[in-house]
Amino acid sequence: MPGRFLLSIDGGGIRGIIPAIALTKLESTTGKLTRDIFSFVAGTSTGALITAAVAAGIPAARIRDVYLTRAREIFTRYPWDILERIIVGSMYSSQKLHDLIAEEVGPASDWRLNDSPIDLLITAKRVPDGTPWYFVRDNPANSGCTGRLGLVDCTMASAAAPTYFQPWKIPEDSPPPAGCQPVGTLVDGSVGVTGNPVYQACVEAFYYSDGYSPAGTVTVSLGTGRFISKQRPNWIWSWLDWILGQLLESPGEQQTEITWRQFPEMNFYRIDTELKEDIALDDASRVEQLREVGERLAKLIDWEAILTGADSPFRIDETKTLWEQYKQP
Repeated sequence: MPGRFLLSIDGGGIRGIIPAIALTKLESTTGKLTRDIFSFVAGTSTGALITAAVAAGIPAARIRDVYLTRAREIFTRYPWDILERIIVGSMYSSQKLHDLIAEEVGPASDWRLNDSPIDLLITAKRVPDGTPWYFVRDNPANSGCTGRLGLVDCTMASAAAPTYFQPWKIPEDSPPPAGCQPVGTLVDGSVGVTGNPVYQACVEAFYYSDGYSPAGTVTVSLGTGRFISKQRPNWIWSWLDWILGQLLESPGEQQTEITWRQFPEMNFYRIDTELKEDIALDDASRVEQLREVGERLAKLIDWEAILTGADSPFRIDETKTLWEQYKQP
């Protein structure tokens, strides 16, 4: 019987409603909050938003409803968006998203990472030098450099996808501890590295946190849907969009394979679905369509079997390729 449970949530913008619905089923099945089941939660970008909400004890049904009812507050489109993207460098307000996160997590808006009742990992990338940052609670085994930072600010930094949002500078009330660098200005952790942060979460849990071992942990990696039949770009702007999309999303299944290869004794589940259409990260008009996708996927998830480490169609093992694992109905 597994002793610990680790959850990782991909980036994906508005498609974050898909893992939010999966967690809604988890909570309705178990009668518990997600944070009362998973003692370690990791997320990137929209996954970081869900991670912060889970740590704050927000019910998954409320997280789902935020995507349904408030996404258009953030992703408001105008005919001049492309021009603004070129001239200003972004289309949407980072401050507005920051304020929405703070409002939704309520009292947790004042938390430092060290205030979180569960282990968490939030990813971002520093702009000046491209250094990846992994925001976690401090403990004796890790660097002790990020636990003092604000939960909402770290979450906003992880969500600051280039050309969608302006980079986010995390405020620091005092100089960093000895041996630690100032954090500075950051963007979305998905950029080229951790669109799926499951590998980084496992490394943090097994090597730098107490009480976790691969054999004693059930790890669940939640995706946000993937469209795998994109047309070949045929002009400069479409190529730029393709490149940006690859930087933000392409590491997803690679991270799954790396994690499985390094920790083969772990009970490891990858839950994702194929999208029939290409839905942009900021297309809030498709949220109802995405809800239907999420509900279809949720019906296939046997959370009771997963939490006991029993076999299920989503389990990663040597009997099937990652493509077979990934291509769920």
